Amino acid sequence: MQIAILGTGMVGRALGSRLAGLGHTVVMGSRQAGNPAGTAWAESAGPAASAGTFADAVAGADLVILATKGEHAQAVLGMVGADLLAGKVVADLTNPLDFSQGMPPSLFISNTDSLAERLQRAFPEARFVKTLNTLNADLMVDPGRLPEPTAVFLSGDDAAAKALVRGMLESFGWAQIVDLGGLSTARGTESWLPLWIRLWGALGTASFNLRIVREGDA
Repeated sequence: MQIAILGTGMVGRALGSRLAGLGHTVVMGSRQAGNPAGTAWAESAGPAASAGTFADAVAGADLVILATKGEHAQAVLGMVGADLLAGKVVADLTNPLDFSQGMPPSLFISNTDSLAERLQRAFPEARFVKTLNTLNADLMVDPGRLPEPTAVFLSGDDAAAKALVRGMLESFGWAQIVDLGGLSTARGTESWLPLWIRLWGALGTASFNLRIVREGDA
């Protein structure tokens, strides 16, 4: 596949490098062509990797991965434009974290809405799937770092879009993929972040995740 990564931070670089290593063509987008972080990543990630603007990355992409800070997500997609996003599968990894009052952050959307739903309303022709927003970048692309299997989640209204994203997760090694249902279920995974941050502080590491165990499971 040709995959667009929107965002040059830790999450974008981790996803981009893993996907390029799996044989995909990956274009990392940023606000301006020639962004030093994007250029440096492309040079290190091999011949299947390149960098450009957000719009450059999305043009021709089979899958778009939104890996920006949540507060910038809608503006970044606005730079791409609704026409270019129409029909695209967008894997939304963002969280609505508000750091304006310092640590720990609060959520700027919660309870009756989610950032994923807000983005879907703003770009109704795109096909949003919420995933990978409940864990750190290293585990996103390598769940085997933990000593036993853990869970990752999917939320979305488009079955074909979820199937495409599920395939990406499986290629990373995820086995326990829990489809929560429609995009509104992203309210739940986004609301996990305040507890995740407190667990990070209590455990002294971000390398942890949820495992779902049901009564009757072997």
